[in-house]
Amino acid sequence: MKLLKTIAYGTCLMLLSTVAFAQNQKSSNETSVEDIYLNSVQDVIITELANSQDYDNKLVALQYLEDSVKSGKVSEEQRVALKNLAGEGITTRVRQNGRLMNNFPDIRAKACDLLGELKTEESKNALLTIVTDDAEPMVVSAAVRSLGNIGINKNDEVLNTIEFIQHKYAALNPTSSLAYEILDAYEKLAPTAQDKKPMIESVAEIASNYKFATPVRLKALNLLKTLQSENN
Repeated sequence: MKLLKTIAYGTCLMLLSTVAFAQNQKSSNETSVEDIYLNSVQDVIITELANSQDYDNKLVALQYLEDSVKSGKVSEEQRVALKNLAGEGITTRVRQNGRLMNNFPDIRAKACDLLGELKTEESKNALLTIVTDDAEPMVVSAAVRSLGNIGINKNDEVLNTIEFIQHKYAALNPTSSLAYEILDAYEKLAPTAQDKKPMIESVAEIASNYKFATPVRLKALNLLKTLQSENN
């Protein structure tokens, strides 16, 4: 079984390398049946790697998805794979003898960062689910960071969710790294806010919470001054 798994893994890598090589030989403005076929093969392989129960396969999928995001060519299948990886062990659970087998926080965090590069309504909705349901500060931090990067905040939906997360973690598990990302997201989303009062109160709570590192509280104080001056 292990030998078959190794062979399958190697085959996937060879096919992906072949696809990447063939695509590099094409001019950027040329589209052909071969291009469509190669892209389809690539989507199938990435999907298989992402859906595999093997941790290393998921890492490989993320590496190729990152290349697609950087190139600005992300297919629908690849977007689905990214969303699934962002919810690995949260929205999608695999259990064996009652034990959760696919709890990979670093996979989720990386996928969340890549979703933030897509800047779509679909990505925003996926990240809102992760930021609410995930219990790992590292993953929540990545999701909050990406929500700030996307910048979509209709009817203060995103700001209200981040404010809820801030209250939740401040009470249960104060984490300076998460608080920093929350402040950074507030700063980016402030221009989209319909009602800045809840956000200002949230920032003030971070500034006055001595469980957070001093640089985080100083960042909160500076942001608080800016928000209050803009709100007057």
